[in-house]
Amino acid sequence: MKEEALKVIEEVLKSGRTSLVEYEAKQVLKAYGLPVPEEKLAKTLDEALKYAEEIGYPVAMKLMSPQILHKSDAKVVLLNIKTPEELKEKWELIHENARKYRPDAEILGVLVAPMLKVGREIIIGVTEDPQFGHALMFGLGGIFVEVLKDVTFRIVPITERDARKMIRDIKSYPILAGARGEEPADIDAIVNLLLKVSELVNDLDDYIKEMDLNPVFVYEKGKGAVVVDARIILKG
Repeated sequence: MKEEALKVIEEVLKSGRTSLVEYEAKQVLKAYGLPVPEEKLAKTLDEALKYAEEIGYPVAMKLMSPQILHKSDAKVVLLNIKTPEELKEKWELIHENARKYRPDAEILGVLVAPMLKVGREIIIGVTEDPQFGHALMFGLGGIFVEVLKDVTFRIVPITERDARKMIRDIKSYPILAGARGEEPADIDAIVNLLLKVSELVNDLDDYIKEMDLNPVFVYEKGKGAVVVDARIILKG
């Protein structure tokens, strides 16, 4: 668990970087049992076609570059690719967009991922306070975190009781609990995510500076959750 995560982190540090691209960040999360999609990093068009076939169309493609952390701004996230012909066109386009945005960008590959069913969006973050150590942040995604700042914090490590309280303490909790006749979200899956992130950060305390899992899709009760995008910044 820790060994697998450390292997990824040490490779990144060896290459002179302190920020993990999405694929690397998800490998660290996966080592701790966090739910990430079945996606593969393609270095060539042939690999991308092979992986898309294995995953099953439609797929999403995301270009991985340490110099392009805001992928949407660079237009290097392409969704709902339905056929091999379309994938070939999008392979050219995604590289063209990357070169326009950042001509000197080092391209590590293109992540080929399944198109996920949209769930309720949550965000889980980690920041480091010089006095108290790492703090874990939880909130609903989108407008709730960006505009309303509706989030809760706890110092790591947390207990299951802490995790459940973090979830209940946000003002928008009724949305997760099943307001207006909606099915309740899988609260146990969120608790599990918070506990696993707490364990990861506690174990890798000497390495992790910041972490951002945004968005995470949470499905109906009993159907789990999946980390859609992730970012990890290491201590220099």
